This record gives sequence, C-alpha cells and structure tokens, in this order.
Amino acid sequence: MRRVAIVTDSASDLDPSTAAEHGIVLIPLIAIFGDEEYRAGVDMTAREFWARLTAPGAPFPRTAAASAGEFQAAFERCFAEGAGAIVCVTVAGTLSATLKSAQIARDALPDREIHVIDSWGASMVEGLLAELAAEMADAGESASAIAAEVERRIPDTRLFLVLDTLEYLHRGGRIGRGRALLGAMLSVKPLMTVLDGVVDIVDRPRTRSRARQRLIEVVTARPVERLALLATPGDDDVVEAGAQLAVAAGVDPATVTTEIIGGSIGPHVGPGAYGAVVLWRHE
Repeated sequence: MRRVAIVTDSASDLDPSTAAEHGIVLIPLIAIFGDEEYRAGVDMTAREFWARLTAPGAPFPRTAAASAGEFQAAFERCFAEGAGAIVCVTVAGTLSATLKSAQIARDALPDREIHVIDSWGASMVEGLLAELAAEMADAGESASAIAAEVERRIPDTRLFLVLDTLEYLHRGGRIGRGRALLGAMLSVKPLMTVLDGVVDIVDRPRTRSRARQRLIEVVTARPVERLALLATPGDDDVVEAGAQLAVAAGVDPATVTTEIIGGSIGPHVGPGAYGAVVLWRHE
C-alpha cells in the first residue's frame, strides 16, 4: 500500500482490473433490477449489466449510492495495510449521494487524514482524476498536495457522450418527456455533457456521423493532455471515433484507453451511447 491511498467509486467506469493496475481502491455503487441488487463491478460486470438492461422484459434499473459503511470499511482497510492518508475522488454530489457517504465515513475517522473530493462529474472524469492522483502518490507527493492538484484540475476535465436516443435520460429522470419525444421525432443523436455536476445537452445532430464530428470538435476545443474513450458493448462507432479523436487531439493512440460504460450511468444513457472524457491542459 502506498503512503497515500487513492479511492474512487464505480461511477468512475474504471474497470476493476484497471483500478487494480493503478493501485486505486474502487467502491461499488449499486444497480437495482426489480428486487435484485448488484454491486457494480463486484456482483455484475459492465458487460453483464448491458446484457441485463437489453434483455426482453427486463425491469428498468435504478442506481443507489455506496453506503457510508462501505467507505469507512475501505478507509480502515487502507490504514490497516499501511497507508498514512487517503485521497478519495467521488461522483458529483449533484448526481449521487455517494459523496455524502464518503464524507460521513471521513468524519467517523476524525484522527485520520482523509481528503474527500467532489469531481463535479461522472464516469472517467473521476477515473482520470483518480489516475492522476495515483501517479502523484507513486511519486511520493503528500495527500494535501495531491488533493490540491486534483481539485485544481477539475475544471480541465469534461465528459462528452453521444446518445442513440433521449429515452433513457427521460426514464432516468434527467429530462422531461416532451424533450425525449421531440428528440425521437427529429431522430437526433444528442451530444451530452456533465458541467458543474449538471447533465446538459451540447448539441442535437441528426446523424451519427455528424454527432461524431461534433464530439471531435468539442473534445479538441482546447489542447488535450489525456483522453479516455467510453463505449457500450458491440458499438463499433467508438473504434473509428477514437482513432479520429486521437489524431485530432494530437495524442498517442496507445495512451488512449477504452472503458465500458457501467451500471452507474448506463441506465441514463442507454444502448448505443459512446463518447470520451478529456483532461485538457491547464491554462
């Protein structure tokens, strides 16, 4: 265990193997299908989630925050394994009660150094920030220095997703029925983002090719430092989009990871969604 342990939650869409590779402790959120509950990444993989979501007659899933007890147990394990401090990056507090759970767990251990940071985003926004924190921890930086740098870089991160339909944003309670119906009537492929913890629609292209071009335009609006792709299983668009994005952003394609959208944001975006999370160079 590093001197500074790095913790995040499964809304980051970090695959458990990727988190382990970076030495990041991953706290699972809950996906609920009817009366059945699954810990994301523990009881149900991202691919299993999508198979269940798209199965005929499957109930629409709900999501639930990780509990304060889950965070406290993870924090205590980190200290027991030799960590002297913890930096924890969570999904936006506006989107989930997970942040509050982490804060309650932190406050239950008042004699320990624990920094809980609201990423103001979701998916690989958290993931890229957690990876940055892990790299700083490996370099021997203090927990306070890591927390300060992560918070400084939050405005440089952004999630962009191209959706196949607005229906899942409606079913997840993020937009009204009228907007979803209008989107279906116009056959738009909406480009959405999360800005300051709020889900918003950036543009409403009519075709997937135009949506891909708009994705490239918004991602490369500023010089790119890091890039991560997001996909749903079986979506080939992300392969072509990823290659185009890497070239347009001027980053080495070998450094661009692809993660499967998991059960935390999957119910809100639906099948066929794909996109990117960007960490722009700090200005």
